[in-house]
Formats: sequence, structure tokens, C-alpha cells
Amino acid sequence: MRESDFVSGFARGLRVIEAFGETRPKLTIAEAAKLTELDRATVRRCLLTLADLGYADYDGKFFALTPKVLRLGHAYLSATPLPLLIQPYLDQLSEKAEQSASASVLDGTDVVYIARASQKRVMSINLSPGSRLPAYCASMGRVLLASLPERDARDVLDRSDLKANTPLTKTDPDVLMEELRAVRASGYAVIDQELELGLCSIAVPVETDRGRVVAAINIGAPAAHVAAAEMATRYLPLLMETRKALRLVLR
Repeated sequence: MRESDFVSGFARGLRVIEAFGETRPKLTIAEAAKLTELDRATVRRCLLTLADLGYADYDGKFFALTPKVLRLGHAYLSATPLPLLIQPYLDQLSEKAEQSASASVLDGTDVVYIARASQKRVMSINLSPGSRLPAYCASMGRVLLASLPERDARDVLDRSDLKANTPLTKTDPDVLMEELRAVRASGYAVIDQELELGLCSIAVPVETDRGRVVAAINIGAPAAHVAAAEMATRYLPLLMETRKALRLVLR
């Protein structure tokens, strides 16, 4: 893209919006400046503009996003047929497995949930369409990374904050690359409490009828009920059946 086509002010505004999150629902100007690595004057203008447009509330010290921001995410969900196409298949998968099932796409270093069918809550955080998780330690992230050329997958890992969420989390880039090669060879990924203690999950990639990977689907289960070593035996056939059905409708 030509430099003259890049709207830097718009880009800075988006960075400020992205600074908010589940653990950061309210931010001061100083906090937002630190998170975005922008100067305070720029952040102040962005936040006041968001407040004036109704995308943020301001109490004199803290800024907080308003429900109007959901319009931005809803525009994506409305514009792409993928979530609507996948949801009924996820509902069936979840019912058959008697566990929660989800679908996500890769966005930078994260996976973004686009659809979910929940049987029971197995994570401490509440997941729904729009939720984000780090790709390197999520089962859907692993299969989506494995679908990339090795160089691109390594680039994502290099840009990721590879922190140990639990004592079982793999954080060494070389170890993760070996894991991705194994996932690429087997066609599925199993996570054993790497994202959160007590949670196991298994995922497979979702392809179009031409073989292009466009998403991933998974099943999550409490480790106390289903050990990681049993995930493939118990749930892989159901995931592969769902994947095959989706391939017939995704073009």
C-alpha cells in the first residue's frame, strides 16, 4: 500500500480501541498511552473523539467503551456468511459430544471466536463470538498455525507473547514449531491444560470445497472427566464428520 493511502489518524484510533479488554474495561489517558505506545496528546484526542461519537463513556478520569462498539464487530459477523453457516453444525456437534464446541479464525497472533455452542462452562472466562485467545496455546490456534507455511507460522510465534498460562504451557518457539509439524501431519491438535488448568480441547481445520483452510472447530472438555490422551478417540470422529459436512457447503 502506498504511504499516501494510509490514514494514520484512523489507525491510531483503532489502536486505542484495541487497548481495552476483559481485564482492562476502564482506562485513563495515561494507561491507554502506555498500552498503545502513543503519546498522551494523541490518545486524549482519540478517546475524546470516541466519547463524542458515543463509542466511549468518560467520567472525568476513566474511559470505557460503550455497547455502540459492538456495531463494528457485528458488521463483520453480518458481512461474512461463515458464522451463520457453521453455527447449526456446531450445535449438532455439541449435542452429540455433550461438550462445548466452538469455531474460530486466525487474526494476527490470536484466534477470534466466530461461533460457539455451549453445553457447560469449562473455562473460567466466558467465551462467545468475538472472544480472543492466544493462538500458540489454543487447539484451534495450533491447527490454524499448522495450516500456514512454516515461515509464516514462525513469524506469528515470534510476534506472540509466549507466556506460561499453566505449568503445562509450551512456550519455546522451537518446541512449538515441532508441535505444529506434528499437528500438520496428524490433521488435528490436542491441548492438555496449556491454556487453563482443568481444560483439554481438540481441534481440526475447516476447509472449503477447494481445500482452503478458512476456520477451525474444536471440542473442549474438563480434564477431570476426559483425559487429553482420550480426546482423539472420543471426539475426533465427530469433529471429522462435522468437518466433512462443512466442506460441502463452504465455497
